[in-house]
Amino acid sequence: MNKNKISKGKIFKDGILDNNPVLVQTVGLCSALAMSSSIMGALGMGISVILVLIGSNVVISLLKNFIPDEIRIPSYIVVIATFVTVLEMVMEAYFPDLYGTMGVFLSLIVVNCLILARAEAFASKNSLIDSLIDAIGNGLGYTLVLVVTAAFRELFGAGTLLGYTIIPEEYTIGFLSSPAAAFLCLGILMAIMNAYMNKKKNTKEA
Repeated sequence: MNKNKISKGKIFKDGILDNNPVLVQTVGLCSALAMSSSIMGALGMGISVILVLIGSNVVISLLKNFIPDEIRIPSYIVVIATFVTVLEMVMEAYFPDLYGTMGVFLSLIVVNCLILARAEAFASKNSLIDSLIDAIGNGLGYTLVLVVTAAFRELFGAGTLLGYTIIPEEYTIGFLSSPAAAFLCLGILMAIMNAYMNKKKNTKEA
């Protein structure tokens, strides 16, 4: 089916669920693994990615007919880097604690495969409105995975949620706060998504 004929609702749903960037496309995994130990860090990264995705998708959709094919990837990176730089300056000025928490991973949004993939696969081929919806859907899908993973790891690994103690330390599972736990949690979510996709496929074939 021609992408231009896909409904806006399906574009939005695909980004959140059926073509989730982390669980299905498996892009943006580095930041997803690194920033999923606390809800605040996950929200910070998720919102940052959403803002950069929206800005880059909109600009690239508007400029797609003016960018020569030979330099399209470097051009996309320049657009993305511009939005990341502006975001870094704003966060450093107004949200210094969150800026410090995100560290180098904020700058690495420039090379986040999710953002470049949406620019190349969607924004460069579709209308402004569809590209905006695609950015919001994929950004929310990415953020949802980070927040779910972070909530589980923070609650059962550190015993807190948003910094508030929920579970006494002696009842927590310290392993869940370790980097290795991020791989395990994402793997479980991917397995659940794969089971959902297989069930959906079998239902359609029945």
